[in-house]
Amino acid sequence: MDPVRNPYAPGAGQRPPELAGRGRELDVFDIVLERIARGRPERSLMLTGLRGVGKTVLLNTLRSQAINRLWGSGKIEARPEQSLRRPIAAALHMAVREIAPRHRAPDRIDAFLGVLKAFAQRGTPTGRGAPKLRDRWQPGIDVPAAAGRADSGDIEIDLVELLTDAASVASDVGTGMAVFIDEMQDLGPEDVSALCAACHELSQLGAPLIVVGAGLPHLPAVLSAAKSYSERLFRYQRIDRLDRIAADQALCAPAEREDVEYEAKALDLLYEKSGGYPYFVQAYGKATWDHAPRSPISVADVRVAAPEAEAELAVGFFGSRFERATPAEREYMRAMATLSLVEGAVEDGGRDDMDAAVPTAEIARALGRKPASLSPARDALIKKGLIYSGERGTVAFTVPHFGRYLRTQPT
Repeated sequence: MDPVRNPYAPGAGQRPPELAGRGRELDVFDIVLERIARGRPERSLMLTGLRGVGKTVLLNTLRSQAINRLWGSGKIEARPEQSLRRPIAAALHMAVREIAPRHRAPDRIDAFLGVLKAFAQRGTPTGRGAPKLRDRWQPGIDVPAAAGRADSGDIEIDLVELLTDAASVASDVGTGMAVFIDEMQDLGPEDVSALCAACHELSQLGAPLIVVGAGLPHLPAVLSAAKSYSERLFRYQRIDRLDRIAADQALCAPAEREDVEYEAKALDLLYEKSGGYPYFVQAYGKATWDHAPRSPISVADVRVAAPEAEAELAVGFFGSRFERATPAEREYMRAMATLSLVEGAVEDGGRDDMDAAVPTAEIARALGRKPASLSPARDALIKKGLIYSGERGTVAFTVPHFGRYLRTQPT
């Protein structure tokens, strides 16, 4: 098969040629946008799931839906130890620039930009030890910073005022604004609390601004720890692996556009290998295409290609994460991998090794250690995004099939 025509795209956040199995999420967001356009109350949206299930791809697609409806939009990626001020100011600057050409009162846009600049600059250190003026970060806004609005220094107060003003500007042109936040679980506690408070205020006002976040499965717990009402504040959608029909569609639809077909048994094996996880579907599909001599693609082609796909995943998807861990952290994860193995039923009578959440007390018992002595390793792994704690006293891998990978590695 011609590798130049290979349609599959196993990349981080890269949209696959066929966005299969996400129709429900797209339809729900269309309804959210339409309800807000008609002045109906709606909640902000949170997408949660393991790595490799397509959260970033879906987040980008939802943003495209908002842009197609002429909404102002901006996107950020949260990072540990980084304040929310600068990135969200940049996102809102982008959003208001999309709306500005349709606004009939340029003074209103300038007034909001002044508030936005004040909000952004309030996070710049001042006094002794602060950077010189020429070295300070500037938000790239050509109007003077306003005073007395969104510049108190309290991120919760300031963000509420900023987002309220942004929604008001969007309302002037009969549209809305949407802020998209990827890796949302990496926001600091103060920023999470501020974001929840701002969304709470916006929902009470019926303002046309929503936040769409994406994060790991423990994102709801992160939000709940910040504000108890967050359980009712957001609409949560869990993004999981594809079912058999959707996985087949993800493989077959792009191939058919290239006049290529799959044998039924080849699709059976590809689903067994990939487990239905979108990233793995693309990885195995790409390797199989490159190895198949002709159409239709056979089960023998999949068997020949699978080791190459697995080797690439072992280095780029699994190995790169494993290398970030210290010896103590690797020991912790190996114990998790051994304890987390459960057999899960898969369609067509197959079996799939799944990694279940593991009680931290069992990990300590397996390692012959006291639970408290393992807390540093556990906390470091959580900060590195390798494991998460969905429920108190348990941990699980953030990466699908990571336990299976660890169980194949020499100690």
